[in-house]
Amino acid sequence: MKAVEISSKAACLGEPSYVWRAGQARRFRMMVQWAGPERLQGRVLDNGCGLGMYLHRLAWWAEEAWGLEYDFERAVEARSPIVRVVQAAGEALPFPDATFDLILSHEVIEHVQDDRQAVTEMVRVLKPGGRLLLFCPNRGYPFETHGIYWRGRYVFGNIPLVNYLPRAWRNRLAPHVRVYTASDLAALFRGLPLRVVHRTILFGGYDNIIARFPRLGKALRDALHRLETTPLRLLGLSHFWVVEKT
Repeated sequence: MKAVEISSKAACLGEPSYVWRAGQARRFRMMVQWAGPERLQGRVLDNGCGLGMYLHRLAWWAEEAWGLEYDFERAVEARSPIVRVVQAAGEALPFPDATFDLILSHEVIEHVQDDRQAVTEMVRVLKPGGRLLLFCPNRGYPFETHGIYWRGRYVFGNIPLVNYLPRAWRNRLAPHVRVYTASDLAALFRGLPLRVVHRTILFGGYDNIIARFPRLGKALRDALHRLETTPLRLLGLSHFWVVEKT
């Protein structure tokens, strides 16, 4: 029974980062680069902070660092003397307008009930000139990394080609998680007081493969990261968008 409960939780909420490895470190460098020092040193929110791995590192710079997490157990574990963590849903952020200089949303909006409302809320609590750093799954990636439901049972793992099916079929297999095209994200932000500062598509860190097969894994990772500068980045794992409130 416990294994079923854990699988259901992973399906609905995703799995947070449990260890800090090269893949996480690479994404964190991107966060620092695109946030800019003036925002990093202000009020920061990690919206969907999981166990707080990125949140605690952002707190090194921040004047004030907040985390928001939907799952109560994870919210409790993420708390520490240097960060404040609240348990709430992303569609109703418990903060006043124009509170934060920087918001991180790392692989979260695909799991919320209403992604448009979640984005609208993040924009609401950003200060003018504040930035949102958004990572989310790319529909062009050849694998569905969140597993699927097959004949009423949740199957965990990287399932090939699911994201290439017609959306109605894909969503029957993976009703618990969204994937996005660039057009989907543009529609999600449409009409909000924002400008797009940067957008790209990233491949993963492949740390699990590297741990088992170091030389092969590193060669694969390096080759895929080089593709990020080519049109083949459309096959990457995640979108990374940086938007600024106007």
